[in-house]
Amino acid sequence: MTCTALSPLQQQETSDVTKMDRFDTLVESLKDILGPSSGITSDDVDVGDLMHAMEKYKSDEREWSPYAMADASRAYTRNLVDEGNGKSNLLILVWTPGKGSPIHDHGNAHCVMKILRGTLTETRYDFPDGDKNKPMEVKSTSHHKENAVAYMADELGVHRISNEGSDFAVSLHLYTPPNVAKSGCNIFDLRSGKKSHVPKCGYFSKFGHILKE
Repeated sequence: MTCTALSPLQQQETSDVTKMDRFDTLVESLKDILGPSSGITSDDVDVGDLMHAMEKYKSDEREWSPYAMADASRAYTRNLVDEGNGKSNLLILVWTPGKGSPIHDHGNAHCVMKILRGTLTETRYDFPDGDKNKPMEVKSTSHHKENAVAYMADELGVHRISNEGSDFAVSLHLYTPPNVAKSGCNIFDLRSGKKSHVPKCGYFSKFGHILKE
């Protein structure tokens, strides 16, 4: 059997095809890790495996940009990439410069976040102490740069994410189980700790298509 060497142009085209498959490969890898379990609270799934899969993927804007829908009139957009066999949802969030999320919990779900573009600031707080009306105290502040991976769950407190940069930032979020999309989450007032329930956390786009209001 005779092997014919690829020309430089053919080699570049082959390389581009391989690269363009990597984000889809990550999506499938995450589903494989979750498997038939009910989420990462199950004994047969290790959150470390999910984080490792995200760490292995090196961000390439050409691959994920079809899902990254921005809207400068919003603090951020939630763009559905995959529903993970019903065990999770995988979202790309696009963050408007100078804006961020409210302080929020995760509806008894778990979140693995990877930065695809830019830098995001994560500020963590302890859950408010009962019915006491007092300012929430900062537990920690982290600056997550491109390709960094972080994990958050209600057991670790509540947090807010913000984009302190001058350009849009983009992050990938795996939520399992997908409780927030189904039942909403709680947000907290920084000055009083007062909790409010947001019954619906919808999507700006699904599978690369912007949804009508």
